[in-house]
Amino acid sequence: MTVSGPRGRLLTTRRALLGMAGAAGSGLLRPARAATTPAWRRPLPEADAVIGFGHTGPITDGGWSMVHDRGVQAVRRAFPKIRTIYVESVPYSADATRIFRQFVAEGAQMVFATSEYGDFIKDVSDRAPDVAFMECDGTNVTGNLGWYYVAHWYASYIIGIAAGLMTRTGKIGFLGAFPIPSVYASANATLLGAQSVNPSVTLQSITINAWFDPQAATQAATALADNGCDFLCGIMDEPAYLRVAVQRGLKAAMWNTGMLDYGPEAYVSSVDLDFNDFYVSQVRDLLAGTWQPQGRFLTLGHGVDRDAWGPGVPVEVARQADAMRTRLLAGYNPFRGPIHDNHGRLRVPAGVTLSDLEIYHSDWAVAGVSGLE
Repeated sequence: MTVSGPRGRLLTTRRALLGMAGAAGSGLLRPARAATTPAWRRPLPEADAVIGFGHTGPITDGGWSMVHDRGVQAVRRAFPKIRTIYVESVPYSADATRIFRQFVAEGAQMVFATSEYGDFIKDVSDRAPDVAFMECDGTNVTGNLGWYYVAHWYASYIIGIAAGLMTRTGKIGFLGAFPIPSVYASANATLLGAQSVNPSVTLQSITINAWFDPQAATQAATALADNGCDFLCGIMDEPAYLRVAVQRGLKAAMWNTGMLDYGPEAYVSSVDLDFNDFYVSQVRDLLAGTWQPQGRFLTLGHGVDRDAWGPGVPVEVARQADAMRTRLLAGYNPFRGPIHDNHGRLRVPAGVTLSDLEIYHSDWAVAGVSGLE
């Protein structure tokens, strides 16, 4: 665990942290008796505040965890008297429960899980009703647990238009970690954007069962290139497949943040995330005693957008894609029927438009997607 703030800095290994959590015992997190007012509904002096962050990967990953860490740094700048604690590479196992439990034992009044940890965080939040919890890419809203996520499918749709206009083979290669809703939403939006300007385009996906595994991502990207995909994209935590695009003379669109420096000759754009304002606003609400558990999307232009176009993107391609961005910012929703899945089933009838929440919970691939089941 790393602790930062005006009270100094302490570095503890995850193994030691888990030992501390086990020693603390479950008694720290017994369901509390009903209180008239939870602690997070009362104003909190900044100097007394402790905020915990559990990151899914290393904050030096160049992508997802790095972007969230920028949000942590924004909180420190906005509230210099506050104390923040964080753990990197929180596993998707019972160890996660012990880590979140230790945040509570350390006195955290607010805990952020920067990825979906499901019951691992819910079990802790249920037993610590005086602590505010927020889970990124979560689904639960309880008395003291909410979720937040980025409506990234709009930025993906914009980039998909560029892909549809730039591909020569008509094959887009897509890298994902797991066949989960956020990956379906990204792949579907990219292909639908591409098909809006080039109906014959298809998308081949490979999932590598990890958010951060540069070696596996490199191997998957190489396989996609060998299969004729000349435009690579995906939803990964690091830039490995951009390097493959450079080596193979392909084009690539990235995720999390601008990655132009990793391969400007291949770089098209990126789904660009920014959690800074969101984290600052959540902590501000906690200090004011006005925080409420809820589900919230960060929307296009407000926490998620496309990055600047790479130098190799033709002016006309950028113009056409950005014309859609303008429409999206004005409220247009392109996810409207008829939409069939990749087994031929009609999923969205004509005249029906998918809501953000429906896209967020999607577990099926649109027609033209292969390798994602």
